[in-house]
Amino acid sequence: MTQSFVATTFQTTAPLVINNDSTETTPDRESVKVVIYGSKRGVNNTILTLYKLGFAQVNEWSPLLPSSNPGEVMSILTRHILTT
Repeated sequence: MTQSFVATTFQTTAPLVINNDSTETTPDRESVKVVIYGSKRGVNNTILTLYKLGFAQVNEWSPLLPSSNPGEVMSILTRHILTT
């Protein structure tokens, strides 16, 4: 069963996100990773859908990486959020 991404109709408070490639660790920051697994086409389509929804820029995702399952790839998005 295929399900499309649907925007929610309620307001939520999002944490402050820092788009920074720095590997510096600070006590008030947490690294959060989002991973997409699937076929090349499926992963690329999901990345584009998330871009259209304003979730992340396409170039913020890692290149397609092989997964442990044949014919499956993954892409990783790393975000740093403020925890204070």
